[in-house]
Amino acid sequence: MTKIDPYLHAVLVLHGAGKEVTKEGIVAVVKASGAEVDDAKAKVLSEAVKGVNFEDLLKQSMMVAAAPAAAAPASGGAPAKEEKKEDEGKKEEQAAEGLASLFG
Repeated sequence: MTKIDPYLHAVLVLHGAGKEVTKEGIVAVVKASGAEVDDAKAKVLSEAVKGVNFEDLLKQSMMVAAAPAAAAPASGGAPAKEEKKEDEGKKEEQAAEGLASLFG
């Protein structure tokens, strides 16, 4: 299982609660989670996220996460158009080979 940074979660919790993302806020959330606090890391992260539009960032990450799921063919359903094109190409090649064997 991939470990996710509790400091990033703290930023999202603060944003979701409508609070300003500050070093003190990050420290408070991380402490509340029971994790060990690194004040320097909280300070750097709070400075790094200043001016970040979280709404746009979250929308983009949701679109990126949804894209692979939308591209995957449904199990048991009809094959995707690309797969149909590949199948048609293979059928044409097989037919050409069959015709060539008649003459050669």
